[in-house]
Amino acid sequence: MAKIPAPPVPGALQPTPKRPGKEYGPQTPVEHGHETAASAVGWIDERTSLSGGARWMMFRKVPKGTNWFYTLGSATMFAFLSQAVTGVFLAMYYDPSAVRAYDSIRYINNEVFLGEFVHGMHKWGSSVMVILIFMHMGRTFFFGAYKYPRELNWVIGVALLVLTMAMSFTGYLLPFDQRSYWASIVGVNINGTGPLVGPYLSDFLRAGPDFGATTLSRFYAIHMMLVPGIIAALIGFHLYLVARLGTTAPPWVRAKTPEALREEKVAS
Repeated sequence: MAKIPAPPVPGALQPTPKRPGKEYGPQTPVEHGHETAASAVGWIDERTSLSGGARWMMFRKVPKGTNWFYTLGSATMFAFLSQAVTGVFLAMYYDPSAVRAYDSIRYINNEVFLGEFVHGMHKWGSSVMVILIFMHMGRTFFFGAYKYPRELNWVIGVALLVLTMAMSFTGYLLPFDQRSYWASIVGVNINGTGPLVGPYLSDFLRAGPDFGATTLSRFYAIHMMLVPGIIAALIGFHLYLVARLGTTAPPWVRAKTPEALREEKVAS
């Protein structure tokens, strides 16, 4: 079997050719910068082989008939990255204590430069991420992309959906105002009515018999460290499986297989 030639190296990774007659002349600052960057990239790639993995991800084949619906997964991932960046910014000023939580949110909105803007991005970005992941799961289901051999990727997607809902729920309490306080109490009580693990889950979220400072600390730890870490790990595994198994063709393309076309000719 003939070997498939490797894709060409992107121009950004190729060294800048020298000008004719300038082999021994002084370099301009731009030429020196390009050569230094190429040398640094080459040094890193020689020890990590990242360019091979990048080519494997970026130049993989995509089936015909793909459209904008296939970008919902990438949009969800970038929404998560936006939540992570804005969340780190807010965590620099947020105080997860029952006495100072609400005042710290007011300080972010009123005193911190661009604080209200970043807080709004984080607040509404959580809703956008939930909507995008529901749309992505719906596209996967109706396009039949959950079938063999992609069942494990579907299970990971369902887990990511649940974790996204958990991240939104735990983040809702952090302003610690009246609305978030009582809404979280209702949500935890609803979880407590679940079979078997419901009461234990409710006690775990409350971190005690009643809502209080320990509950806020528990929600903050889950929202900031536990859930995002698991989501990041599952996204990485999810992307690996997508690259490993390939992208599923749309149903209207899969229907036009050679066997189906041959049967149409025979029938006509």
